[in-house]
Amino acid sequence: MKYFVVFLFALLSITASAQEEGYTRISGIVVNEANLLPKKDVNIINLNTVKGTTSNGKGEFEIDAKVNDTLHFSFIGFQSIKIRVSADWIKNKTGFKVKLTEKAYALEEVFIPRYLLTGYIEVDTKLLALNEAQRYSISGLPYGYESGGSSSSQVSKVLGSLSNPADALYNVFGKKPKEMKKLREFKKDETIRNVLASKYDRETVSAILGIDKKEIKDILKGCNYSDAFIETANDLQIMDAIKGCYEDYKLLKKTK
Repeated sequence: MKYFVVFLFALLSITASAQEEGYTRISGIVVNEANLLPKKDVNIINLNTVKGTTSNGKGEFEIDAKVNDTLHFSFIGFQSIKIRVSADWIKNKTGFKVKLTEKAYALEEVFIPRYLLTGYIEVDTKLLALNEAQRYSISGLPYGYESGGSSSSQVSKVLGSLSNPADALYNVFGKKPKEMKKLREFKKDETIRNVLASKYDRETVSAILGIDKKEIKDILKGCNYSDAFIETANDLQIMDAIKGCYEDYKLLKKTK
């Protein structure tokens, strides 16, 4: 009986906390604008809470949200859209229809391998070029620096960038402190991790962090990631790299 009372109290506390935060479970349906047929496996992300879900076989979805939260809808071959959660949607909780428009072309969504492999290890190992970027660990600093190779000139370039290592991080992260806090949350949600791991276009990363694609590149260059990594990494790897930069930034800010 004692354990039941404790459990009940904890459950009520969690429920009360959720109500205080103002979150409501809302639902809707995603359809193809061209034929109004339901769209399955559409990725829906609440950009405010960094929580996600996907539509089922009937195009239906449910997600926690509150008024003025922004929901991001994406599906390969279709235009991604953002929708602001209205008071009416929160009040009615259901019945909202989201229409996705098919792209005229979707080449940017297709990941094309750089090399055509034969299936024979002896041949394929000669066809594949190795990523020659090197990551250097610097004594006394919590992060490494990446350059194009291991020559003495490249190492000197890396070490030379340490003259004021916090500048690039301050310039970019300082603009969006609230958005950067989302970096702590994105890996907790399986839906978001799966979406990011399957994409290479930086569109979802840009939407989650509220920054444009150029800033993403600037952030990684400021943390000395190579062009090879920036151009070939998937979006999950990019988010991991930015998160690492952000943790370094916070540490440097404390010690500056």
